[in-house]
Amino acid sequence: MKAFKAYDIRGIYGSELTLELAYKVGFFLPRLLDAKTILVGRDMRISSPLIFEKLTQGIIDANCDVIDISLSSTPMVYFSTVYFKADGSVQITASHNPAKYNGLKISRKMAIPVGEETGLNSLKEMCENEEVILTGEKGTIKHVDAKTPYLEFLRKYKDDYSKLKIAVDCSNGMASLLIKDILGDDVIYINDTLDGTFPNHEPNPLDPSNCKQLQEVVLKNKCDLGIIFDGDADRVMFIDEKGGYIPADHLMGVLGEKMLEMEGERIAVVDIRTSKSTTEYLEKIGYKVIMWKVGHVHAKAKLRETGAVFGGELAGHYYFREFNNCDSGLFAMIMVLNLLNKKSKENQTLSSLIDNIVKYESSGEINFKVENKDEVIDILKNTYSPTANRVLDIDGYRIEFDSWWFGIRKSNTEPYLRLVLEASNKEQLKQKTEEITKIIEDNSR
Repeated sequence: MKAFKAYDIRGIYGSELTLELAYKVGFFLPRLLDAKTILVGRDMRISSPLIFEKLTQGIIDANCDVIDISLSSTPMVYFSTVYFKADGSVQITASHNPAKYNGLKISRKMAIPVGEETGLNSLKEMCENEEVILTGEKGTIKHVDAKTPYLEFLRKYKDDYSKLKIAVDCSNGMASLLIKDILGDDVIYINDTLDGTFPNHEPNPLDPSNCKQLQEVVLKNKCDLGIIFDGDADRVMFIDEKGGYIPADHLMGVLGEKMLEMEGERIAVVDIRTSKSTTEYLEKIGYKVIMWKVGHVHAKAKLRETGAVFGGELAGHYYFREFNNCDSGLFAMIMVLNLLNKKSKENQTLSSLIDNIVKYESSGEINFKVENKDEVIDILKNTYSPTANRVLDIDGYRIEFDSWWFGIRKSNTEPYLRLVLEASNKEQLKQKTEEITKIIEDNSR
């Protein structure tokens, strides 16, 4: 069952994620979650209605009730899981993947995510090894309006943005369902119709090539910023007023300044790939920074454990205590716009806010297709760790020196080794990137 991944169930519709599997997941899920009610939402992909039909039929056949919130973003499902007091939830989506994919993101009560180690492996075993035995008792399905309370929640936080010139790329994804109700009509929108074929670009803003259209719009219209969402609107990326693509970890510094206004502990959770520029900046403005494993399952658990006010990942996920420790692209957007609204009155721009944070040159994330991943990681660790200032072993390795550092880890969702490297200047960055790349390539098979 290739569709079962580390954090969700996802694969090519029809071959890896089949309707038969969707039904089985629905049938066995109430037992896994000890659930009497399961809330279900879905994105705009062509296959989502059929998957919804089979998934919910499985849930109902297991004598569990379904709360149907219809078309929804993934954060809307997280919010609704708590709001409607459901025992669990499923969002039907393949997030940022191309149109031929679909998937299932599963949560427990209080929108606590179900990952490989917290239930997905058990669910996989049920689907593989157990028979569906019907008892004759069936659950019910109830349709509810989840959009209204979710919008009411978000609007509580937003300012008046009439002085800002904003461009938004919805990537033809689920942000299109909600964005105009939040920002209104005085915004430049592109790719803002729901279209599961993604006719303009793939719904993956982490790939800068998918942001070119938005960058052109920002420059042509002299916007203060551009905002781009992924397919299910749990991730968001930003373009500055110069058309510059802002890495998500740098944006965490901007968010950190805004989140200082929130009550509670000044704790921020960041993933192990996060720029040293960001961690140093957050510490300078008063945060205790906790570096942790990659993935929303790990990030949300660490936020709950530590009481952190917010967290973020290089992949464009931003987590908020105010949002049940979950990620929301729209909530992150509102926080960034609120800060920029305030700073623009002091003649500060988004690029100037980022320039105030960034102190190191970064390689970005570099992917290597490697079969002997563990062997290559061990070679890098043994080569560099004896002379390092600090070695973190929480998700692969992050190995730090005086003026540079690198992180190496296995992807949890794709067949890659992922390298991130930073240095104090471009020359050292180039030298160290080439040096480590050669080691990886010389030892890969």
